[in-house]
This record gives sequence, C-alpha cells and structure tokens, in this order.
Amino acid sequence: MIPQQRSEIVQALESSREEFNAAAAGVAEAQGKAKPAPDRWSALECVEHVVVVEKRYLDLLAAAKMLEAPRVDKQKEATITAQFPDRTTKREAPEEVSPKGRFPSLAQALEQFNATRSQAIRFAQDRQADLYRMTVEHRRMGALNGAEMLLVIAGHGRRHAEQIREIKAALAKAAK
Repeated sequence: MIPQQRSEIVQALESSREEFNAAAAGVAEAQGKAKPAPDRWSALECVEHVVVVEKRYLDLLAAAKMLEAPRVDKQKEATITAQFPDRTTKREAPEEVSPKGRFPSLAQALEQFNATRSQAIRFAQDRQADLYRMTVEHRRMGALNGAEMLLVIAGHGRRHAEQIREIKAALAKAAK
C-alpha cells in the first residue's frame, strides 16, 4: 500500500469521527435519551449502536485471514465511501447490535465511541502493510479486505451522524 492510500484511510476514519462528534455536540443528556418517535432511536441509542458495531468490525479485522496476494478494488472502495453513509434506504439493525441500554449517559457512550475509533485508527496505522491482504466477511457486502472494512467503519459513523442530525432536528421541531 502506498503512503497516500494509507493516509486516505486514516483520514476517512478521523474525519468520520469529527463528523460524528460534531453531530452529537450540544445534545444535552436528557435530549440524548429522547426519541423523536416511538419507533425511532435516540441519539444515545445511535451512539451505542455505532460503538457495538465498530467493536465487532475491529474484532473481525483482528481475526482476519491473510491472502497470499493483495486484493485491491478501488471501485469497491469508492462505492463503500459513497453509498454506506447514504440514509435514503433505511436498514434494520440486527438484534445483536441494536441498542440495549449499554451506556447510562450520552457522555459515556461518546467517550467509548472515541476510544473505539482510536483503536480503528491505530489498527489502520499499525497494520497498513497488511490491509489489502486481509479478508473478512461482512454480512451484507460479502468478502472485504482490511481497507474496505475500515472504510465501512468510517461510512457507518457518517451514516449515524446524519441520523443524529435528523433526531436533533425532529426534537427541535417538536419543541416548537
């Protein structure tokens, strides 16, 4: 992997983290637990879901099988980067990664999000030479290399940053 590619993956993870934290900024603890509708998640539940999913993805990466030769698919990377954050198609989270009240406060959930994202960034930096030789199985996308999975992590964070912005807007509108 050339240095530019490595920095692009780390940059995607870092900018996604910034976007996610910015989306959650200014959400008071009470508001963080508020749902805009009974069938929608709160901001706290979104953060919890992202933490649980990112930990699972990092566990997959840590246990990844190594291929003999690197597998690079720039088109697939571009597709992941463009489509994963898109919320026009709603998705139902699997039960095992659905919110279950794992964090008592939004502040604690965000602290764990940032710690988990730091692990992802360190993984990208430490394992950069192996990312294109790794192979993991994503439940919807099938086989992914390590770089693609890290881009999924970044895109998933962006997807839920948008959801948190939607929640904030809906709650603000309801308060008027």
